[in-house]
Amino acid sequence: MTSIYLTLRTGLMAGAVLALAPLDAVFADTPGETPMTFTAQSGETVEAFRGEMQLPENRADPDSRLITVSYVRFPATGEVAGPPIVYLAGGPGGSGSGTAQGRRFPLFMAMRQHGDVIAFDQRGTGLSDQPPACQSAQLTDESQQRSDADIVAGYRAALDTCTAFWAAEGVDLLGYTTRESVADLSDLRRHLGADRIALWGISYGSHLALAALNDIPDEIDRVIIASAEGLDQTVKLPARTDAYFARLQAAVDSQPAAAALYPDIAGLMRRVHARLEAEPMMLDLPQSDGSSIPFLLQRHHMQQFASGLIADPDSARILPALYSALDAGDPTLAIMLLSYFADPGEGISLRAMPTAMDIASGVSAERLALFEAQAGSGLVGSYLNFPMPQLAGAISGLDLGDDFRRGPSGDTPVLLLTGTLDGRTYPQAQVEAVAGLDNVTQVIVRNAGHNLFMTTPEVGEVMHAFMRGGAVSRSEIVVDLPDFTTHPLQR
Repeated sequence: MTSIYLTLRTGLMAGAVLALAPLDAVFADTPGETPMTFTAQSGETVEAFRGEMQLPENRADPDSRLITVSYVRFPATGEVAGPPIVYLAGGPGGSGSGTAQGRRFPLFMAMRQHGDVIAFDQRGTGLSDQPPACQSAQLTDESQQRSDADIVAGYRAALDTCTAFWAAEGVDLLGYTTRESVADLSDLRRHLGADRIALWGISYGSHLALAALNDIPDEIDRVIIASAEGLDQTVKLPARTDAYFARLQAAVDSQPAAAALYPDIAGLMRRVHARLEAEPMMLDLPQSDGSSIPFLLQRHHMQQFASGLIADPDSARILPALYSALDAGDPTLAIMLLSYFADPGEGISLRAMPTAMDIASGVSAERLALFEAQAGSGLVGSYLNFPMPQLAGAISGLDLGDDFRRGPSGDTPVLLLTGTLDGRTYPQAQVEAVAGLDNVTQVIVRNAGHNLFMTTPEVGEVMHAFMRGGAVSRSEIVVDLPDFTTHPLQR
């Protein structure tokens, strides 16, 4: 079975499907661009341009093949346009053009008042050339008990198979690193004819932006990052995940009815984990043809579920209900989630870009030692970033080394937006990620999670003030909590 966490994560990364059409009234002013009609999921349309660059897959190889790196450009609407604003999607593996189609479409449009907005499809994503996905033959029998070591061994074997598969397809995995993506940004700046570019990124997109501040600082005008992931933070520390659960409990405690239902979420999780470790629960998992298959629910499945659910408060409120039901012996909600996200009988599948990017960014020896010391007692164990660090160093020559993982310095203006209930990148770590920078404005978005841009119009107002070059007048925004007595899957 493909990792539940990976399915939850990659399910949000579908590439865009865009309608290309000649527009009589619009003409591209950048070579190689094609006028198009961009259609958002809401049905709204806007005139835009599709652009492409042909770039080496691996710049260190003089014989490297060329790959297409694509973007969508939304022309500026303001009277005075600043540098192009390049959106960097998260993941790694997210699509800039796909993100622009979704809930953030209004924000993409609003940012045009400051300059052209570029929905950038990083190499290997979206409308850019994508290496073929690899479906390995590493099958797992979900009716049988498996240890954490068994799961890791399966993924490492799958990676060996997929590495050979991608090599046979002509894919050079050494070209799928954050440092190569930084070089793509430099080439994009030249392609657009700009002296500098502004960067706007979230999650892994912030990781890429911070790497750009290290490698091409003179080409960057200013940076907006949310839910920041530092250059040595691909692997999150389990103790900080546990601290997140304490913040989640405080949020639940602020609602008396929810506090009565879930007075001790961490204790509840540990109790369910211990019970499943001692005696896994056999379930009948319904299939689309009306049949069912046996599925042995184990502790590691719950840790994977928790890792996938805690990014934002709205999804996190499923978690206490899920654990509470299992604590009472009711697997209904677990079966519902497994029906959505599990794929029993399928081999482990891997995508080249996100797999290689994470392995390349890697983890320092010091941080890996902390991770290993904390994982055994952590609420989600080693699964928050699975299959990292389990695959760290598994592809020879790919890891970018500790020099890459050194945090950036300099005085480039940076706006950092941090959600207090972010279950993926944590407030203390986000401060550490930008500690070497001299011109950082941090705005705390209280009660927001990982995907905070659209939680309130006030986030956009802060971003506009920063882009105008003026002082950001507030250091905190407060958004409403969801009702923790209900959850999105409730019938």
